[in-house]
Amino acid sequence: MRNSVLVIFTFIFIFGCHQPKEKNNFSEESIKKTTDSILTNWHLSATNADFKNYFGAMDSVSVFIGTDGSENWSKEQFSNFSKPFFDKGKAWDFKTLERNIYVNADGTFVWFDELLNTWMGICRGSGVLEKVNKTWKIKQYVLSVSIPNDDVKKVILAKQKSDSIFLRKFQLPHQQL
Repeated sequence: MRNSVLVIFTFIFIFGCHQPKEKNNFSEESIKKTTDSILTNWHLSATNADFKNYFGAMDSVSVFIGTDGSENWSKEQFSNFSKPFFDKGKAWDFKTLERNIYVNADGTFVWFDELLNTWMGICRGSGVLEKVNKTWKIKQYVLSVSIPNDDVKKVILAKQKSDSIFLRKFQLPHQQL
């Protein structure tokens, strides 16, 4: 009898404490549409110089990496840099040519890349959004100027002097360029 009670107790304990993994019910297509809308509105907010909506789409710990090697900004740094442009009513106007969006297995973050038509010509944007407390926020955005392969050597020559100056801050005293 004692063994039967022990077996029953063990059975109840093992199966009673076992919590099945919560199944994430999300639609990958819905997440992609939501992300596309967030990014489209984000770029539109810059076009319309809507500072509140533009920076409101970014998480408090967001990072914006710009086209210059020195541009690796926290949200606060980037908003401080950008505010004068928004205040003048003219930020920037990026038009999306194509966008690819990818969703992780549990639907809590996405990463994307996009091709943009900008005042700098064709650029590439990429980044990550995370869903926190039912709200999607941009965590990171990287903007790169697109350079046709046939023009890379010309660009390398054009930026050689400024790259040399920029690289000095990364060198140890005994290193040479």
